[in-house]
Amino acid sequence: MFIAVPVAVPIAAVLLTFFAPTTQVWQHLYESVLIEYVTNTVVLLVLVGVMATTFGVSTAWIVATQDFTGRAWLAWLLMVPIAAPAYVVAYAYADLLAYTGPIQSVLRELAWTDSPIPSIRSLSGAAFILSITLYPYIYLFAYNAFSQQAQPLAEAARTLGAGPKRAFFRVALPHARPAIAGGTALVLMESAADFGVVDFFGVPTLTNGIFRTWYAQGEHLAAMQLAAWLFVVVAVLVVMEQIARRGSYANPVSRNAAAQRTRQRGLPGFFCWLVCMLPLTLGFVIPATVLLWHTFTVGDPLLGPRFVGYITNTLAVAGTAAVLATLCAVLLTYANRHQQSRGSRFLNMSVRLATLGYAVPGMVLAVGLIGPMTHLDKWLAANINPILGLPQVLLITGSAAGLIFVYLARFLTVAYNSCDSGMARIHNNYDNAARSLGAKPLRILRHIHLPIMAPAVLTALLLVFVDVVKELPATLILRPFNFETLATRAYRLASDERIAEASTAALLIVMVGLIPAFLIAWQNFSRQRLT
Repeated sequence: MFIAVPVAVPIAAVLLTFFAPTTQVWQHLYESVLIEYVTNTVVLLVLVGVMATTFGVSTAWIVATQDFTGRAWLAWLLMVPIAAPAYVVAYAYADLLAYTGPIQSVLRELAWTDSPIPSIRSLSGAAFILSITLYPYIYLFAYNAFSQQAQPLAEAARTLGAGPKRAFFRVALPHARPAIAGGTALVLMESAADFGVVDFFGVPTLTNGIFRTWYAQGEHLAAMQLAAWLFVVVAVLVVMEQIARRGSYANPVSRNAAAQRTRQRGLPGFFCWLVCMLPLTLGFVIPATVLLWHTFTVGDPLLGPRFVGYITNTLAVAGTAAVLATLCAVLLTYANRHQQSRGSRFLNMSVRLATLGYAVPGMVLAVGLIGPMTHLDKWLAANINPILGLPQVLLITGSAAGLIFVYLARFLTVAYNSCDSGMARIHNNYDNAARSLGAKPLRILRHIHLPIMAPAVLTALLLVFVDVVKELPATLILRPFNFETLATRAYRLASDERIAEASTAALLIVMVGLIPAFLIAWQNFSRQRLT
């Protein structure tokens, strides 16, 4: 329950605002912009869902069932766009497609006065950016679904006279629907929580409205009420994902065989290669090239000792949050395993609550935590600091502790899922044998479980570390004064339209993000699975 507190407190604080008395600011927001915020958020989610699903499902089907030149490499590389945060890709495209950018300049030199390129700073532009960076979630889920038992299902469809097109829509796609729904739900939750893209493109959504109300108007209660609406949107997405999976169970066939890939040569092979290269090029190659060019031609003007401070701050908070989240995840997974035979409902409820944070946008957690943390800080300053001989300062909200607190609540789920999968591979006979020799639970964990599940623990550390490095909205709200990370540095420069100078911090974030991208690709697309 102590570990579950960082998730339970902000959610409770936000939801309680539904019962708060109506203020003039909230009445103004309700009458003027709330409908626009909700409508734009829903339209954004619909557009992202359609585009990301199209990219993810089409590439997954081709890689799983077709054989063409470069397929083995593309299977890995299609995961790479997940390394780049959406707001970083937005910076690159905004610079590339700007009026003074290279593409628009070339068109004007060709006497093309009316550019055929629509404005990227729009609702559809934000949906495009989010789609090309988040489609790997759907691609990964769909590939695993298509590759498992695909050969027996394809053979059964052919014996009943179904052609390739009909077999895909009537057999393969319904078989993969639960997996695709799970991946799409993750994409939509990430899109609903996005702040960097919609803020930079000036799209009024709920996340953008929360930040404006919090900082521009200084109305914290109204901002929390908007956060409650955002939480409702995310909760609806979670429920819809569960409904989409309900009743969708694929009965295992007698022979579990991977797909028999069809060899494609010539024009069909080139078409398969082109379909796979399109999202990879749009989501990573183009923005990475733009960032590299600006980094080596302009770069951050503070590159030097000051910039090293941004890197140090980023590493400090990301490393601390990763270690704490992994420790908590190990304790949760082992407690859950240790109490399985007793069927503790209290423990199950605590674990579910502690791992709810990833489904909650970081901005909601930050807004919900700032009030309780402020009250706790004041109580500590008045009662504990004098006893310890400490000055009357705010220990939590006045330092990076509050920031790490939110990171722990947000990304504990990521660490838990990795550690839980590693713990599940350890047979119960290990525990029984150790207990028969007199070993206590903590000794069993230290000497048996941790050495065996070391790869899963390392994966949890890396995933949380990289997620913290990329996190923007929670960092903007809760960071102490004069505390800059790579994400906030890139955001500040890009907000002032100094995109070329923001490229250095943005490129470093992308480089760090490549670690989990290749780690996930190695786990799912190793040579044994691709051959």
